[in-house]
Amino acid sequence: MNLNELRDRAYKTACDHGFHDEELSNEHCLCLVISELMEAVEADRKGRFAKVPVDKKDTIFDERTFHYQNKYFAENFEAYIKDCVEDELADAAIRLLDLCGLRKIDIEDFTEEMLYGAEESCNDETFTESVYAISTIPIRYEYEYDYPLGGQLNSMLLAIFGLAKHLDIDLIWHINQKMRYNDLRENKHGKKY
Repeated sequence: MNLNELRDRAYKTACDHGFHDEELSNEHCLCLVISELMEAVEADRKGRFAKVPVDKKDTIFDERTFHYQNKYFAENFEAYIKDCVEDELADAAIRLLDLCGLRKIDIEDFTEEMLYGAEESCNDETFTESVYAISTIPIRYEYEYDYPLGGQLNSMLLAIFGLAKHLDIDLIWHINQKMRYNDLRENKHGKKY
């Protein structure tokens, strides 16, 4: 997975949709990441998980048909994926990727060992505890470890990927689908910011 390519794509889409028409603080952007994580908690509380099979071949999610040029893509995305845990975790990752693009921060390659460690850290936690731990990384890592913003964002991304792996979620697939869906949306997705 090349997260720097995804970073550039997320940032370009955000720019194209007006999200960077004005200068926003890191705190503003991080709050929006956390809001996506809280939406994931709400989806989990409601038992809302995407109805996407692992093997997508010969289903509506097959790459041959499940793409933004298919007139049913948005409709199927909204029916089977939108507002589910997977979708909200993808949103949080996309917002982090976008912030990395905005601040010109490189994303490190996450090794299997790093992903395994991030996944293992979720073993004795509830979903909400894992999300809380991710949400507090910027504060904890700045004050406890003096991590710069880049280290904080990389750590948050790694933790989200670890949680997704713990839940058997193909986060890269969900990020790609959400980015395709976002490409079709109106300026600022119809929101104030």
